[in-house]
Amino acid sequence: MDYDPEPAPCAEENGAVSVAPLRDPQVLFERTLGARNPKHDVWVFGYASLIWRPEFEAAEQRLARVHGQHRAFRMRSRINRGTPDRPGLVCALVPGGSCSGMVYRLEPSRADTELLRLWEREMFTGVYDPKWLQCHTAQGQVTALAFTLSKQSPNYTGELDDDTLIGILRHARGRFGSTLDYLIETATCLRRCGIRDQAIERQVALAQRAGLTA
Repeated sequence: MDYDPEPAPCAEENGAVSVAPLRDPQVLFERTLGARNPKHDVWVFGYASLIWRPEFEAAEQRLARVHGQHRAFRMRSRINRGTPDRPGLVCALVPGGSCSGMVYRLEPSRADTELLRLWEREMFTGVYDPKWLQCHTAQGQVTALAFTLSKQSPNYTGELDDDTLIGILRHARGRFGSTLDYLIETATCLRRCGIRDQAIERQVALAQRAGLTA
């Protein structure tokens, strides 16, 4: 999911790039919270930067797997890991397959506050499709909020050939660092959690063969 939710429209204002929401984040927030069961704990599913940079307090975390969605390094980033002229990439949760990640349980007394903080981070442009997904853990199944991306989104790249990917990894950099750094951080964090993502590992190996990393 995670930390680079940027739509296609960008504008330059006083030397800074700004973006306009694709959809109203507040409407999506109210709709999403209205769909959850208030009797259940609030969980959040992380699949990339929400694992290595969650930025919210969790009462508990577990390894988890979701079915019907998979992690894909195919989401354009025009601010955080790239620019409008040279977009970078981040991971997204897109339909198909399955995905191993981490679920976080929010402290009930702080759940609304933490969800709002999370929303401001992930949904300020309204590009994601927030969904409550069934997540399988060793301790049982939980329902968790996940930020998914439609394959019809203007930010979804589809499959990229190796030469295009190497060019992005070599040049794309935004306000939070480079696309290459994001990829390496994600791969390192997943390994640390005992998760081996074959597609991510292949992309890291591609970067190594291209001399972009040790």
